[in-house]
Amino acid sequence: MRLRLEQLASHLGGTLASVYVVSGDEPLQQGEAADAVRLAARQAGYLSREIFEADARFDWNRLQEEANALSLFAEQKIIDLRLPSGKPGTLGSKALTAYCENLPADTLLLLTVPKLPLTSKWMKALDQAGVVIQVWPVDEQQLPRWVQQRMRMAGLRTEPGVAEMLATQTEGNLLAARQEIEKLALLFGNESISQEQAATAISDSSRFDVYSLVDAALAGKAQRCTRIIAGLAGEGIPLPVVLWALAREIRALNAMAQDITAGASAQQALGRARVWKNRIPLVSAGLKRLDARQWAGLLQQCQRADAAIKGAVPGDPWLLLEQITLGIAGIPAPDKKLVNC
Repeated sequence: MRLRLEQLASHLGGTLASVYVVSGDEPLQQGEAADAVRLAARQAGYLSREIFEADARFDWNRLQEEANALSLFAEQKIIDLRLPSGKPGTLGSKALTAYCENLPADTLLLLTVPKLPLTSKWMKALDQAGVVIQVWPVDEQQLPRWVQQRMRMAGLRTEPGVAEMLATQTEGNLLAARQEIEKLALLFGNESISQEQAATAISDSSRFDVYSLVDAALAGKAQRCTRIIAGLAGEGIPLPVVLWALAREIRALNAMAQDITAGASAQQALGRARVWKNRIPLVSAGLKRLDARQWAGLLQQCQRADAAIKGAVPGDPWLLLEQITLGIAGIPAPDKKLVNC
């Protein structure tokens, strides 16, 4: 059975199906749909959960083994299966089809996949066995209405034009739009928000942020990196927040680079790391620019920056963070003692 995203909440209020497939390339709505299924399942008594990442090395026998496994306390359970490539292969196709032909009792299968046609044998089997929710991107014409609806859900009251302005500012990035809406809720609560107030709040948050810093570094834009670092320092952004964003990205790229060194292709490494489609060009550029040894070196620099932030070693933390950022960009940092705004 197929459901539109807006039908899911009503469906989950009734009897749950044995299989749910959430298919789509829009991360916010796909994630929220999967979260809604998990929450409904927990409320219905599915208290045990097993998570499987079905990458190229996944053993598909584990799916049937988990389906046949008996819990010590006879709990209902969720099999949370993620298929980031959308391609289970021959063995995976057979395993999913066989699972649907003999659905286990007290088990709910939740499969999250990219946007796929429902024409393959295994997708048809899942469609017949349960519920398929296809998540479609919100197009440019619908985005202001989507923003307005989310603001109402957050309890915000706004003047006309605020939703359109926010939609334009975030350029279709629903995750960014949600973050801005959450910020407006924190700043204004139940107050009526004017366009001027919203514009000020949005520009304050979007001028220099840590996510822009990471993206600029991966893109190799050294001058933009130094400008953003200076802006973050001038705005008083906490040092640990900046270091967290950089270190998180470096750890992910280090793991992917090690995967490639071990023999995986770049495409396989990106798939195993579950890199979102719209970030693949940036991450791929970083992987081409630096190898595993260099990414490991940047992780060591992060450790030194952390120690400097805590006062355990000498050094200007902002300068260290700038050097790390320029290192990601593949460009040596300039020799200077502080970051000027």
